[in-house]
Amino acid sequence: MSESTPPPRRPLSHLRVLDLSRVLAGPWSTQNLADMGAEVIKVERPGEGDDTRAWGPPFHGTDKAQGVRGDSAYFLSANRGKKSITCDLASTEGQALIRALAEKSDIVVENYKVGTLAKYGLDYASLRALNPRLIYCSVTGFGQSGPYAPRPGYDFVFQGMGGLMSITGVPDGQPGAGPMKVGVAVADLMTGMYATTAILGALEHRHVSGQGQYIDIALLDCLIAMTSFQTLNYFVSGQVPQRLGNGHPNIVPYQVFPCKGGYLILAVANDSQFKSFCQAVGHPEWAEDPRFKVGAQRGANRALICGMVAELMLQRTMHEWIDLLEAHNVPCGPINNIDQVFEDPQVQHRGMRVEMQHPRGELALLASPMCFADTPVTYDVAPPLLGQHTREVLQQVLGYDDARIDALHAQRIV
Repeated sequence: MSESTPPPRRPLSHLRVLDLSRVLAGPWSTQNLADMGAEVIKVERPGEGDDTRAWGPPFHGTDKAQGVRGDSAYFLSANRGKKSITCDLASTEGQALIRALAEKSDIVVENYKVGTLAKYGLDYASLRALNPRLIYCSVTGFGQSGPYAPRPGYDFVFQGMGGLMSITGVPDGQPGAGPMKVGVAVADLMTGMYATTAILGALEHRHVSGQGQYIDIALLDCLIAMTSFQTLNYFVSGQVPQRLGNGHPNIVPYQVFPCKGGYLILAVANDSQFKSFCQAVGHPEWAEDPRFKVGAQRGANRALICGMVAELMLQRTMHEWIDLLEAHNVPCGPINNIDQVFEDPQVQHRGMRVEMQHPRGELALLASPMCFADTPVTYDVAPPLLGQHTREVLQQVLGYDDARIDALHAQRIV
């Protein structure tokens, strides 16, 4: 792209987001909006910033000689595309500054404890009076109502409370049995995705009504929603789902099997695929056995068929099985370490690793999985340093002059 060619327009380039959130769920949502082109102004505490800036190691850009600790990889994962300003929300002047920014914004995202921002005059009712078109999304652990609403909450807690850990982990009676959390903060990440979706829905409604609205997103609600068909299994059958390790509650064989020198994921999702699998592995008679011929029968005889498959899988290596099964269109795959993921030619082709120029040196980030044909995601604003854009935002958005900004600095408001 030449210097004279403007960058491609993105889906939300016409919108401004005031991001009062921190840690992961809220920032994940606003990073999605930034990826789609929204101007996201991240408001952080002076001198400290988002809690996750310190959630390391590892840290990027640390300079021990200069006494500079870089920002954590955790922070960098959820804050690209944003402008950082610092503001003391507990001060009258800081609250006035946030109200002024909200007047000029389309969306506010916050994840303070229930009632906190109302004390500062920064709740939805207060800001809506200034900007009726404002979409205001509150992200909390338990939501804005109910007996638990005042409580703080963390991802790990919700994975337990919401039932996810009860269906994740090795079954009782086997080595390593017990409930297990997911390896990433899945409640936060899913909540961030739901918040993004809800905000886009509210924007579409605003196109029709001309009015903004309030959105109440709770981590517990989102985690429970994630249990999807497992909860429906319970609603329909009355049977409480149990841990199955890497097995699937409805589909068999659909799990991890040890091989020579590794493990294979086998994902036989229907009767046709099971027949292909049986042909591929040299046991076509399994597909005609009345105990295994259809999915419900395989489920009823899970231990028997999975035991037979497990014994067979030990005869070859993972890669040998993958080559054989893929040739017969049987869904399967390896279990990769993170480094192996980014060595995969498909992942490389899809560009899931992107390089950005950060103020403290070149930085590799995960790409957005959103692939727009006409309004592509671009990577031109790295995760910001704390307060990196304070002066720029106050000048360009609010029209403050240098003297006024210097006075706010002197008072430690920004």
